[in-house]
Formats: sequence, C-alpha cells, structure tokens
Amino acid sequence: MQSQGGFPSVGLQERTKEFLESKWEGLNPKQKAYAKKAWGVITYKWRWQIALNIPYLLIFILDRSVPAVHKFDMAILSSITSRLPIPNFLASWWGLG
Repeated sequence: MQSQGGFPSVGLQERTKEFLESKWEGLNPKQKAYAKKAWGVITYKWRWQIALNIPYLLIFILDRSVPAVHKFDMAILSSITSRLPIPNFLASWWGLG
C-alpha cells in the first residue's frame, strides 16, 4: 500500500541529477569545454587541498589515539602560558588556566 502524501515519488538526488543533465544538454560545445576546464581546475585544487591537509589529519589521529602526544602538547602549553603576562580571568576564558 502506497502512501498518498504530498511528497513526490522521485527523490531529491534524482531530481537534481535530471536538472543538471538538462542544463548540461542545453549548453553549446564551447560552453561545455569551458565548464569542463573550470571543473578540472576546481577538482585539481581540491586534490591539492586534501594532499596538503593529510599531515594535519595524521597529527589529529595520533593526538586521539596516542595519549602521550596529548600529554606532551599540554605540557608545552602549560609551560608557555605560565610565562605569559595574561591575567587569570582572561586565561580562563580562553581555556588556558
């Protein structure tokens, strides 16, 4: 038994795909070439962004999985903040004290 709700049976993903395909087919060959070049530049930059962020991801994973890394970071932070001339109420706002 199917529901008689007000929602269409075609999902959002299918409607979006159909909309984009109809817009793509409406472009002339020169516009398609420019769109492909633009998409290539965007995805190239995304690949570089992911590649450049991998070391930070590894540090984040190590920080979560190896407690010694986190203790070392906290020891450095506490030694630095103990020497800073920051009033205690400001340090507590920032989570340093």
